[in-house]
Amino acid sequence: MARTPHAPVMLREVLDLLAPRDGAVFVDATFGAGGYTRALLESCACTVWGIDRDPTAVEMGRELSRAFPGRLEVVHGRYGDMVDLLAGRVDDGVDGIAFDLGVSSMQLDRFERGFSFRGDGPLDMRMGGSELTAADVVNDETEAGLADIIHRYGEEKAARRVARAIVAARAQGPITRTAQLADVVRGVVRGSRDGIDPATRTFQALRIFVNDELGELDRGLGAAEALLKPGGRLAVVSFHSLEDRRVKSFLRQRGGEMPAPSRHLPPAAAGRAATFHLLSRGAQKPGADEVAANPRARSARLRGAARTAAPAWPAN
Repeated sequence: MARTPHAPVMLREVLDLLAPRDGAVFVDATFGAGGYTRALLESCACTVWGIDRDPTAVEMGRELSRAFPGRLEVVHGRYGDMVDLLAGRVDDGVDGIAFDLGVSSMQLDRFERGFSFRGDGPLDMRMGGSELTAADVVNDETEAGLADIIHRYGEEKAARRVARAIVAARAQGPITRTAQLADVVRGVVRGSRDGIDPATRTFQALRIFVNDELGELDRGLGAAEALLKPGGRLAVVSFHSLEDRRVKSFLRQRGGEMPAPSRHLPPAAAGRAATFHLLSRGAQKPGADEVAANPRARSARLRGAARTAAPAWPAN
């Protein structure tokens, strides 16, 4: 795997799950910098449809498509809408779909996008297609609302303390920069022994909330179920427990392995046939060599499943 700033995480494992072959049609549902797409196109004579809500990623995709004429098209939009986005283009279904969830390295590295606390930038965090910014949430949400967002989506134990500090700080003037917010959080949350920045969980929570990432994930998994052909492969890379729990619950339920209802999903319907066959009992983790070469891979978890011939479950 090439060691670049935007190295796709668990690339070899994702390709193994997708099993690329000549003539196959794949969807890179979170195109980003196109790492999985390029690997698929180089591995065989296949076709790839890329999807991304970020206009910058779509523009990069157009550049990549010139290297693979007639085999790659990148569509601007949310992956939760992929059934509509690909209507009339892949009406016979697809052979594989890859998800690389969360924020991309490309977005983190551009401080002007407002995702990172490693450098100062506007407190934005929009991936694309959202009017709400992180600054809007930080400056307009109530203290109780902030505490709920930070606890629910960041799993921050000190959420109430962070929310109280944000409200006190914004009383002196609007919080509009990432460095401002990071300093506020660091002032009330202790650093962890593993060296993770105290602002990490608050920034994660705001990003997930602004972009409705968990709702988008639920819609995206349902869309993948609808698009995949019988035998088609699904590969999902997640980076924190909120994402991974949702993916795990979806696949276990759709695989007929969840007798008890999940709070993330509708109650399991008696008599519905399994739409997925799990390809492993648990999540795969990156190897030590990859983590050393690409620290972003440290928290990655990969789950894969193969589509059965059963009809997709009705949308919620």
